[in-house]
Amino acid sequence: MSYLIGISGKGGVGKTTLSALIVRRLIARGKKPVLAVDADPNTCLDSNLGVRAENTIGRVRESARREAAKGLGAGISKQQLLEMKIAESLVEAPDFDLIAMGRSEGPGCYCYANNVLKQAIHTISNEYPYVVLDNEAGMENLSRRIVQQVDLLVMVADPSRRGLDTLKRLHEVTGEMEITYGKLALVINRMRRDELPDYALALKKETGADFLIGIPDNQELAEFGENGKNMADVPPENPVVQRIDGLLADAGL
Repeated sequence: MSYLIGISGKGGVGKTTLSALIVRRLIARGKKPVLAVDADPNTCLDSNLGVRAENTIGRVRESARREAAKGLGAGISKQQLLEMKIAESLVEAPDFDLIAMGRSEGPGCYCYANNVLKQAIHTISNEYPYVVLDNEAGMENLSRRIVQQVDLLVMVADPSRRGLDTLKRLHEVTGEMEITYGKLALVINRMRRDELPDYALALKKETGADFLIGIPDNQELAEFGENGKNMADVPPENPVVQRIDGLLADAGL
């Protein structure tokens, strides 16, 4: 049974960077292999992990559709053709693999791409002890039941009052959508002060979160992002990396 970590939050709060660091720190702790799932249509988890996702679920879906229309997949079902192409789109690295959703291409409901990703995760994730799911902004992928539940839900916000209000709303959505999780971590990213805002402490109590983590605004990490560097090269003594390590340790990982 895979241990699934889902990362969500509004756009621009650093979800993908944190997702990449979680993948890398799991590997550093011997928790491998990891399946990294880029469920954001604006695919960029691959570059943060130092790999390149040439094919995405969106492209796979259209490629399979075209081949089926031309009769190139004769003798196998459309689902079998999709599964074969999904396996081909998996990016393989020494300690982790990555699959990316990408954007829907051509006509057709984007929900179909969601269903394909759901089936792919269900099939593929059983081969990995750890899965890290980088969501699009909000709770859309989780609410569409790409996964039914996660072991650790990491909700990310900036330290502004508006950012924390958004985090509160996202938590309310998890209840409305009946999303289940084993443990909940609230992560306040890019903090410029050492002390957590009072409202963040109140939000932890209100949501019943298991963990409340403040991550400092870090110039070294910002430069890594600006230069498109691999997050594996961020040194372990970096304060952001140390906070990630602390979260994983607290979660029993």
